[in-house]
Amino acid sequence: MARREFDPEARCPLDDVRVVDLSRLVAGNILTHVLADLGAEVIKVEKPGRGDDLRNWRTRGVPLWWKVYARNKKSLCLDLRRPEARDLLLRLAGTASILVENYRPGTLERIGLGPDVLLERNPRLVIVRVSGYGQTGPYRDRPGFGSLIEAMSGFAAMNGFADRPPVLPAFAMADAFAGLYGATAALTALRVAEAEGGRGQVIDLSLFEPILAMLGPKAAEYRLTGETTPRLGSRCTIQAPRDVYATRDGKYVALSTGTQAMAERLFAAIGRPELVDDPRFRTNADRLAHRDEVEAIVAGFIGRLSQAEALELFELAEVTVGPVCDEADLAEHPYVIGREAVVEVSDPEIGAIPMHNIVPRLSQTPGMLRRPAPELGEHNAEILQALGCDAREIEALREAGVLG
Repeated sequence: MARREFDPEARCPLDDVRVVDLSRLVAGNILTHVLADLGAEVIKVEKPGRGDDLRNWRTRGVPLWWKVYARNKKSLCLDLRRPEARDLLLRLAGTASILVENYRPGTLERIGLGPDVLLERNPRLVIVRVSGYGQTGPYRDRPGFGSLIEAMSGFAAMNGFADRPPVLPAFAMADAFAGLYGATAALTALRVAEAEGGRGQVIDLSLFEPILAMLGPKAAEYRLTGETTPRLGSRCTIQAPRDVYATRDGKYVALSTGTQAMAERLFAAIGRPELVDDPRFRTNADRLAHRDEVEAIVAGFIGRLSQAEALELFELAEVTVGPVCDEADLAEHPYVIGREAVVEVSDPEIGAIPMHNIVPRLSQTPGMLRRPAPELGEHNAEILQALGCDAREIEALREAGVLG
């Protein structure tokens, strides 16, 4: 595994962008994580004594989610219940390009930090408001954790097997989609704000709508057919064969025949080229109508091979098959190692920690790993001094409980 050292002096494409991050947990942290990896100065504003709730997601006592998604960020502890803290936040927002928050709609307004106040202080500020269901509509006041969104969006209903309950994803999928959509939207709005005569604006980002968009034309399919998407396990409604297949050695491979040519190559590779002329399997529509039969033929063939044998055979035949990998497989996978998709970085708590590399890869202005995830309030003095506070003021704020 490639080793990377943090380089706080590295130059990156978003070096002149300051982001104030008031969010907690996953969606906002992924949004600002993308920006931080590309060089933005992301200042996490955290609650004294507690910090971002992501710090409490621990594996054997180690906050791995925090270490991964808070890398390249700074931490400032402010008790926003205090007027002095709110004044400091307004001063900070006046120096920022982007502000991200994921409070329940209306919360910022109640504490005197609504978009109107923020934009009055900084007319070019881009404000990203992340919530479960958006700032408008009948559900705006409901708490919206990702699991609820994944259920309500239609994803869970179509995920899993027909004879078992719907299945939620095993990771924060709705939050991840929202974070990525939010990063794109924030940079789009920033481009507008930085143009001549440009102004800031408010981005209303729900968790619900990004996952709905990622599910594809489901609304159109329902309108056209009147049918809901069945739970098919690893199969799908648009192509066959397509599934996960057990191999002789207890492992699995995944196979997808997204084109007619791929299906024909598959039939040839399993020694059944005549199947392409079988009326049941001639076209994709035919194969979907006889899904169980074609899947049984493919599964029977693959089940006689080891995973390695299946991968070698289908690679030579140029058939799109790949291994089903777990974390142990990926730790030693030649692709992950050769691509440096995962890198090992120094960690002050456990010595070293593997995590994903910078995504995506820019040829001329790549992102960099510049600092590990911050300790709670680690950058209080640095940030406040940059706002014009001297050491005496900072100590007074600390003694008054404004800072953590």
